[in-house]
Amino acid sequence: MFSIINKWGSFVRFSHTVFALPFALAAMMVAAREHRGWPGWRTFGLILAAMVCARTCAMAFNRIVDRKWDALNPRTANRHLPSGQISLASAVSLCVLAAAGLIAASWGLNPLCFHLSPVALVLVCFYSLTKRFTDYTHVFLGIALAVAPIGAWLAVKGTEVSPLEVLQMATLALAIVLWLVGFDIIYALQDYEFDQSHGLRSLVVAWGPQNALAGAFLAHMIMCGLLLAFGLLCHFRIAYLLGWLIIVACLGMEHWIARRRSLNWINVAFFRLNAVVGAVFLVVVAAEVIFQGGFRLR
Repeated sequence: MFSIINKWGSFVRFSHTVFALPFALAAMMVAAREHRGWPGWRTFGLILAAMVCARTCAMAFNRIVDRKWDALNPRTANRHLPSGQISLASAVSLCVLAAAGLIAASWGLNPLCFHLSPVALVLVCFYSLTKRFTDYTHVFLGIALAVAPIGAWLAVKGTEVSPLEVLQMATLALAIVLWLVGFDIIYALQDYEFDQSHGLRSLVVAWGPQNALAGAFLAHMIMCGLLLAFGLLCHFRIAYLLGWLIIVACLGMEHWIARRRSLNWINVAFFRLNAVVGAVFLVVVAAEVIFQGGFRLR
């Protein structure tokens, strides 16, 4: 049983949920700040279910449409579909079930989320096709991830969002898009030669590794500015500022690793440091919301 769970979990890279989930939960807490960040068990459970289903659907779709390229790439040839560990029919079934799960969870949340759920599915799956026709595939991945906090916010508030909340959501969503653009460029360095030789597109292929890294650094710097702006819009104080400084340090370390170390280090920069970014963001937002701005400079 555990081996089966582990196989399917690794198929959809369930561990990578740490990228989107912290931002979704943080957005949920800000939306429910009148209740110290807690929307109730039912809403929380449905948000969590929607998140898991959306990411499972997107990742299964990615593995399905990329199976030919995965089989040709030495780095990915041992993945489940190319190696025959999971059948194509099983992967398609999982993708469809996860999509149905997202729609069902959205129906349980509120009518707005239910009506927007097909749009969310298109956005989270569309990224997997973009490397075939645009160099800006990283932007589409960022949009796919930015759907998570917006969805969590709307799950709590429905249509009762104020203009300030719309601005807060937009600022956070744009920050997440730029965060993804930056670290996905770094991750794409591993496949630079393969993508170039097989006609797959990315900013790394279009601009070259060094110029793409410069673009990734710029994206992360703007992202840091937007995260600071988000904190100001939410009237957060010292706890958020300390967390923001940790996030800036993590991103700086990520770019140092990408420029100074071998490609084998990229997984460290990609997974561990970005997981820390998401976790720190969630913790400091939770602290500010739960203690209702009690952290301040004296």
